[in-house]
Amino acid sequence: QEYLVESGGGLVQAGDSLRLSCTALRDSFRSYARGWFRQAPGKEREYVATIDWSGSKSYYADSVKGRFTISRDNAENTVFLQMNNLTREDTAVYYCAASQTTTVLTTPDYWGQGTQVTVSS
Repeated sequence: QEYLVESGGGLVQAGDSLRLSCTALRDSFRSYARGWFRQAPGKEREYVATIDWSGSKSYYADSVKGRFTISRDNAENTVFLQMNNLTREDTAVYYCAASQTTTVLTTPDYWGQGTQVTVSS
């Protein structure tokens, strides 16, 4: 069953910005910790960022810290990933994720279908 829908991916130049969105289709997700992962060709899926249910706590992988910002709008049941100063190393399929915990995204219980981000230089 579909629970998470991502959007906002595309083709950009190095140094540009993108904002990804992930909307949950069930009200219960408003109280779930949520986050983002990504997978580049030939590589394993890696953690990018996570946010608690209220939006008051967020965490980032070292590779994106200072460039990416995760946020959420629980009224819209949507999580965002603002990506600034993109590089070719950010090229990947980005996946929205959620777990049934409230404070920390542990092992995701739900995944979106992914949205492609391609950065050229």
